[in-house]
Amino acid sequence: MVQIGYTMLTEQAGPRDLVGHVVRAEEAGFDFSVTSDHYFPWLDAQGHSPYMWSVLGAAAQATSRIPLMSFVTCPTMRYHPAVVAQKAATLQLLSEGRFRLGLGAGESLNEHVVGGGWPAADVRHEMLDEAVTVIRSLFEGGYVNHHGTHFDVESAKLWDLPDEPPPIGIAVSGEQSCALAGRLADVLVAVEPKAELLTSFDRHGGAGKPRVGQVPICYDPDREAAVRRAHEQFRWFAGGWKVNAELPGPASFAAATQFVRPEDVAESIPCGDDVDAVVAAVRPFAEAGFTEVALVQVGGEHQHSFLDWSEKTLLPALRDAF
Repeated sequence: MVQIGYTMLTEQAGPRDLVGHVVRAEEAGFDFSVTSDHYFPWLDAQGHSPYMWSVLGAAAQATSRIPLMSFVTCPTMRYHPAVVAQKAATLQLLSEGRFRLGLGAGESLNEHVVGGGWPAADVRHEMLDEAVTVIRSLFEGGYVNHHGTHFDVESAKLWDLPDEPPPIGIAVSGEQSCALAGRLADVLVAVEPKAELLTSFDRHGGAGKPRVGQVPICYDPDREAAVRRAHEQFRWFAGGWKVNAELPGPASFAAATQFVRPEDVAESIPCGDDVDAVVAAVRPFAEAGFTEVALVQVGGEHQHSFLDWSEKTLLPALRDAF
């Protein structure tokens, strides 16, 4: 059985709305939730980007059942890994054990804001590897001193630790990140339903561990309105992560996608209210071996109608299918 999750996409709604959305998602019966950790939206039309950690702290108090997950945090530039460890431990306590710490090598879009340039992918993976080592050391309790290639930690200690540290997920997109995740992660994160990613993850030590995917959709009873909204706010998705990680701001994404047509977006994102189209979009993830799939509803002002439809129609259909 594939668990179906809900995405709090910080790029398209403000903090109070995001908390309200996940409360309704819990009521609707979603199995888990994930939350993006951004400093910028992908495109100006999305219009938001609140601080994910404050949103998750509020969500932990406003909900009682639904698991929470950062999807994903870059623990190397905008945040020092020692600070990420403290935030994650605190959130695990606030949520009473419902939090998973999703980590990744980051995107220039969000990390450039602190200066220092944007490293090559190989360097970003080295940094992520070292950052996970620091975070896990702090989760163990006691004082940590670390003097590595990329990070220094001077006599750090987490004073509020949960009984069980949050599981660590690592986002993958190729062989190098799969090798890192297989060795260091408790959970795999990916946004492409490529079976070879899971095979590589297993080969490097990930066998038997959960793997979480993500599928964007744009629900609306008016399909043409859904297509227009998906094109306006989500055409960046067509770039692929090797491109998306490198572009520095919304203007860059607008320029890179200026020739993407609404019909192009509609071919890759289910638009409208066709349940079968959503099932078909989730199916490749299920067939590849993903154990969880988080849905993204495009459009911050269209979450409640989507959640009502999900409760009555979509979730029962997905559970019948998978």
